[in-house]
Amino acid sequence: MQFWTFFFLILTFGIYIYIAWRSRVKETKEFYVASQGVPTLYNGMAVAADWMSAASFIGMAGMIAFLGSDGSVYLMGWTGGYVLLALLLAPYLRKWGKFTVPEFVGDRYSDTVRVVAAICAIVVSFTYVVGQMTGGGVVFARFLGLSAEWAVVVAAAVIFFYAVLGGMKGITYTQVAQYIVLIIAYLIPAVAVSQAVGGFPVPQVTYGTILAELDALRVQFGLHEFTDAFAGRPGGQLDVFLVTASLMLGTAGLPHVIIRFYTTKTVRGARFSAFWALFFISLLYLTAPAVGAFTNLNLLRTAQNATADDLPGWIQPWADAGYVTLNSTDGVIETVSNSAASGADLIVSNDILVLASPEISGLPAPIVGLMAAGGMAAALSTAAGLLLVISSAASHDIFYRMISKEKASEKTQMLVGRLAMTGAVIVAIFAGLNPPAFVAQVVAFAFGLAASTFFPILILGIFWKKANAKGAAAGMLTGLIFSASYMIYTLEIFGTSANEHIFNVSPEGIGTIGAVVNFAVTMIVSSLTRPPSAEVQEMVEEIRYPQTRKVTTGV
Repeated sequence: MQFWTFFFLILTFGIYIYIAWRSRVKETKEFYVASQGVPTLYNGMAVAADWMSAASFIGMAGMIAFLGSDGSVYLMGWTGGYVLLALLLAPYLRKWGKFTVPEFVGDRYSDTVRVVAAICAIVVSFTYVVGQMTGGGVVFARFLGLSAEWAVVVAAAVIFFYAVLGGMKGITYTQVAQYIVLIIAYLIPAVAVSQAVGGFPVPQVTYGTILAELDALRVQFGLHEFTDAFAGRPGGQLDVFLVTASLMLGTAGLPHVIIRFYTTKTVRGARFSAFWALFFISLLYLTAPAVGAFTNLNLLRTAQNATADDLPGWIQPWADAGYVTLNSTDGVIETVSNSAASGADLIVSNDILVLASPEISGLPAPIVGLMAAGGMAAALSTAAGLLLVISSAASHDIFYRMISKEKASEKTQMLVGRLAMTGAVIVAIFAGLNPPAFVAQVVAFAFGLAASTFFPILILGIFWKKANAKGAAAGMLTGLIFSASYMIYTLEIFGTSANEHIFNVSPEGIGTIGAVVNFAVTMIVSSLTRPPSAEVQEMVEEIRYPQTRKVTTGV
C-alpha cells in the first residue's frame, strides 16, 4: 500500500509543481487575479477545487457518518451559499473591478475600513488554513508513516512552494489539475463500495437500501439512528438552522472564494463561473452522504460481536497515528464513538473515515493510494488560495495602500506578499499540530467568522447607499469580536478551557447571530452619522445596473 501511496503522491505533486513553475509570475495583476483572463469553465473547476478543501474531502462524510442526517447542515450550507454568492455578490464585485475584497470595501467605505477588512480577511483565512494543515497531517501521518509534527511540516512546505511561485495564475491551473485528482479519488472508491455493499454502482441510489440495517447497528453500539432528525446536535433544530445559515452566509462572504470571480474576463463570466462551480462541487457533495453511510456501516459490521483481537489490520496503523483508540482490550466491543470523552470501547476520529474507507471495505492498494493523493489535493488546493488572500491583504491592502501610500514598486509588493505567506505558513503549522476540533468543524469556524464580518458589509455596500464608513467599521469589528469571543469561550484554544454552549448554540452556528449583530450595528451607526458622499452613492447605484460604469475604478 505504501508503494502506491508514494507513487500517486509523487506523480500528482510533480504535476502541481510543474504547472506552478510554468505559470510563475512577475507582475501583481498576474499574481492576484491572473490578469483577469481565466476561461469560465476552468475558473469554475478552480473554484470547485478551491472550495472543496480537506473539510469537504476528508471531514464532511466523516461528520455525516457520526452525525447522521444532521450532517446535512454542511451539504446545505456549503452549497446554498453559492446561490447567494452568484445572485447577490459575484457579478457586482466583478463589475467594480478590484483585486481583493478589502479593496472593494476601501473604495466603498474608506481606507480605515479597508484595514479592518484586511485584518478580518487574514483572521478568517488563517482559521481556514489551520483546517487544511490538519487534514494534510492526517494523510501524511498515516500513509507515509510520518509523525504528526513532520506530516504537517511537509504538507505546509509543498503548499508554500507552489503558492509563492505561481500566484493566482499558477494556483488556478494547479487547482484544475487538483480538482480532477480529488474527484476521481473520491468517486472511484465510492462506486466500488456501493457495488460491494449494495450490488449497484451508483452510491446516491444504493445507500438508501442500507439505512435500516445501519440504524439498527448504530443503536446497538450506543449511537442515535442515522435517519433520526435533529438527534446529532445537542442544540437540536435551532442549532441545525443556525449552523446551516452560518455556513451559507460564510460561503458568500469568504474572501478566497470571492477573489476567484475577479479572474474572469467578463461580469457574465463571473455568473457562469458560479454555475460551473456548483456543478463540479455537486459531483462530490451528492456522493458524501453515501460515503458516510457506507463507511459507518462497514465500521460497525467490523466491530459487531468482535473483540480487540478480531479487529482487522487497518485499525492498528491508524491507532499508531493517534486517530483510533481501543479501550476494550479483552471483552467484546459494545460501544463505538468519535468522542474521546465518551469512554467508548472503540473511538474513531471523524477525520480518518473517508481516507480509511477503501481499507475498511477491503479495496485494492492502488485505490488506497489514490485516496491519499485526493485528500492531499483537496487540502493543498484550498490552502494555496487562502495563503494568497493573506498575502494580498498584507501586501496590497495594508502595505501598498496604507504604509507606502501606493509608492511601492511591484517587486517590493511581491516580496511583502511572499513574506506574509511565509509568516502565515509558519504560524499555521503550530496551530495545525494542536487543532481545536475536527477538520470540518475548524473550517466551519472560519465560515462563521466570514458570515459575521464580510457578508453584511458586502450586501449593504452594494444594496444600501447610505451605509457609511463608521457603520461598516463598527459592524465588522463587533461581528468579529462577538463571534470569535464565543468560539474561544466554547472551545479549548489559546489555553482557555471549554465551557457549555449558551442556549445550546454551537460555535459552528454563532456566525448567524454574529451576522445579525453586524447588520444591526452597521445600519444603526450609519443612520446616526453622516451618509457617504454623493459620488460614492452614485457609484453604488451604477454597479447594480447592467450598463458599463462611466467611472473606471479598477484595472
